[in-house]
Amino acid sequence: MVFHLRPVTSGLMATALLLMTALHALDAHAQSAILEGERFHPEQASHGMVASSHTLATDIARDVMADGGNAVDGAVVAGFVLAVVQPRSGNIGGGGFMLISDENSDDVVAIDYRETAPAAATETMFQNEAGNAVSDWSRYTHRASGVPGTVAGLALALDAYGTLSLAEAMEPAIRLAEDGFKVPPRFAAGLDEARDRLSAWESTRQVFFKEDGSRYRAGDTFRQPDLAATLTRIAEHGPREFYAGKTAELLVAEMERNDGLITMDDMAGYEPQIREPIHGTYRGHDIYAMSPPSSGGVHIVQMLNMLENDDIAALGHNSASTLHLMAESMKRAYADRSKFLGDTDFVDVPLSGLTAKAYATHLRDQIDPQHATPSDDIGPDDPWPYESGETTHYSIADDNGLMVSNTYTINFSYGSGIVVDGAGFLLNNEMDDFSAKPGEPNAYGLIGGEANKIEPGKRMLSSMTPTIVKRDGKNLLATGTPGGSRIITTTLQVVMNVIDHGMNIQSAVSAPRIHHQWLPDEIAIEAGISPDTIDRLEAKGHRIEPTRAMGAAQSVMVDAGLFLGGTDPRRSTSKAAGW
Repeated sequence: MVFHLRPVTSGLMATALLLMTALHALDAHAQSAILEGERFHPEQASHGMVASSHTLATDIARDVMADGGNAVDGAVVAGFVLAVVQPRSGNIGGGGFMLISDENSDDVVAIDYRETAPAAATETMFQNEAGNAVSDWSRYTHRASGVPGTVAGLALALDAYGTLSLAEAMEPAIRLAEDGFKVPPRFAAGLDEARDRLSAWESTRQVFFKEDGSRYRAGDTFRQPDLAATLTRIAEHGPREFYAGKTAELLVAEMERNDGLITMDDMAGYEPQIREPIHGTYRGHDIYAMSPPSSGGVHIVQMLNMLENDDIAALGHNSASTLHLMAESMKRAYADRSKFLGDTDFVDVPLSGLTAKAYATHLRDQIDPQHATPSDDIGPDDPWPYESGETTHYSIADDNGLMVSNTYTINFSYGSGIVVDGAGFLLNNEMDDFSAKPGEPNAYGLIGGEANKIEPGKRMLSSMTPTIVKRDGKNLLATGTPGGSRIITTTLQVVMNVIDHGMNIQSAVSAPRIHHQWLPDEIAIEAGISPDTIDRLEAKGHRIEPTRAMGAAQSVMVDAGLFLGGTDPRRSTSKAAGW
């Protein structure tokens, strides 16, 4: 077996070595796909590009755009297709964030379709009589679900910026749900891994297992008639059908049978929001990323600000000096996240302070280039004097000046594991992203504070970080990733790989990654980082924790009139395609 590499026009000479060492960080199915000839050059096209975590979503969105649709049309089509072919993370029962950049108007808008807490939610709803948080309550029950936002968010994007009707955009997803699709190895493996949880509910067993209870294997045809009927109703009657029609009635009936909280009023009252994205600058580039209730945009800009005055390129890609500075910046950003970040409709977040260059200088002055600062000695700082939130991501660009970066989720792989009986889709368990008890970690080890406490109608904090980078007013890069608390740092490294290290987009996506989130005090590190580098980091006082592959950064870049797609080899079903 050999790697099939073709020459690239930019990037590091060590690209092939990076890819070979990074291979060891991948799951077995991704390794197999790579060894069988996965290509590690950027996909190239002249008119547009799609990069997603599933071949069918990529191909169908690409075809829609090649037939005259724009990037937003492609994004909405991909979102609904992923809800069918990748139910572990694609969804209509969850929520997310979309960034849209339009070169023609110079606008960059953020669509917030994050889930909201039901009206009956209370601050202590996931605490027992002793006042202790009970994690299973916020993860595997009907009360774990926030009011879903995906249908409303995708419909808003299509109505405001697309050219297709909703029925046209949903037709491919409906066809795939009705006729079925061939199960890929990753899909079958995911069902095996989640078998116990998915078997706990009859409605879920009916969808994800065969009539005799046996499992789906790679190559089997997977059909979802209830989901097809749900998608058809939405296509025929519009997004309000999901929130006030039969679909809403099925969801609420599911809640009423199982002590859930979501009511018809909660569903009817849901609205997505158009927000101003977080904006920063880094080495002559404009960085746009999602604003709260995502914490990602704030901290991407904050960390880039801390690193901007260091010559990262000269220090070297993934050198001990570079990784030390990155880890120390990550610690300080995540410490601030624990105190200040929440839904800005409910709490006053010091956004301009957290993203101020002067505040970053104040934090950078605390970093010793030779020694790690113990996390116990770091806490949330004070940005106020500087005042003047299992997932999938896809990126799309077209030759009409539109670029889209979209991340959406139902939280865990397969969300709560509960399918709405008769409707065929999984409920999210996003309520776990609130602070069940301020000061205690959630499922991803993230510490939350009062700013992210549970309140009715509030959007829970997220790490999802769809990001767009512009240069000289032109769209350059769309990126983002799944990965829970590691989303922010993964996205940061893709941006730095492009800007600081001059990598082509595929190399930027494939390169080994690290992660530090303040607590626990350790650097999570993928395979592929030099043992000598690890030794030097440990000598500086860092504790190293080897980890499996982090994230799946589906990215699109526009360079000299070419559309370049970089898909993450950490997901065996990833694909970029253009025309």
